[in-house]
Amino acid sequence: MQLAFSTNAYMKYSFAEAARRLAGLGYAGVEIMADVPHAWPAGLLDKQKQAIREALADNKLAISNINAFMMNAISDARQRYWHPSWIEPDRHYRQIRIDHTIRSLTLARELGASCITTEPGGPVGPGESWSATLRLFVEMLKPVIAYAEKEGVQLLIEPEPGLLIEKADQFLELMRHIDSPAVGLNFDIGHFYCVGDDPAATVSRLAPYIRHFHLEDIAATRVHHHLVPGEGAIDFATTLRAIRAIGYQGWITIELYPYVDDPDTAADTARRRVMEIMSQL
Repeated sequence: MQLAFSTNAYMKYSFAEAARRLAGLGYAGVEIMADVPHAWPAGLLDKQKQAIREALADNKLAISNINAFMMNAISDARQRYWHPSWIEPDRHYRQIRIDHTIRSLTLARELGASCITTEPGGPVGPGESWSATLRLFVEMLKPVIAYAEKEGVQLLIEPEPGLLIEKADQFLELMRHIDSPAVGLNFDIGHFYCVGDDPAATVSRLAPYIRHFHLEDIAATRVHHHLVPGEGAIDFATTLRAIRAIGYQGWITIELYPYVDDPDTAADTARRRVMEIMSQL
């Protein structure tokens, strides 16, 4: 297991500066936000892509993941991360999410990243059937899955509290409709804790699909608000032991986007605390 940090906590800094700071804190990897201000694919020039490569090389950082979940560039008034979702009533608005995901897959291939993450279908509207909405989600995914296979990049679904896919059982139901080695799971430890799925037990249930982890703490109330590890109620020792037990050797990315006002302190504290737990396993 290797630790990375997501640049979505560094929205007040350029990617180059975020990379420099994270390397200085001892991180070996970085999750790149496929969004403003770091790497919005629709507006990213070749020279900007090269600048990202140079920042990674100069700071000896690997890419853990390309985060294509967040869409601050669109800045939908309802919620700037989830919308446009895969299941918008307006098919033209859905297409913005589809096009963004396709561009993010290309960006991942160009930068040498093995995976991207995306949102799990968006919020189900009032009066809408969960099953019917799931079918729409699967239909919208199909051309993107084919493109992921072509690009050789993993498309990882990230269950999220309050969205179409939020629990382990729902993710398993989704995967019954998908037959592609290019689709996997971004296992967000805090998200599963929020919805009452014990993270350690859920790791073993979903092990065949896990390709990447997000890690953050959550308060005992299970309210979805990312906290620095050690400031919430998640049992990380048991969860990390479960991750080790399935033989996972990939990246665990710490994701603390609420800490944009002081990302260095959050990143430093998180790394020290998680590393201490890992050393005791």
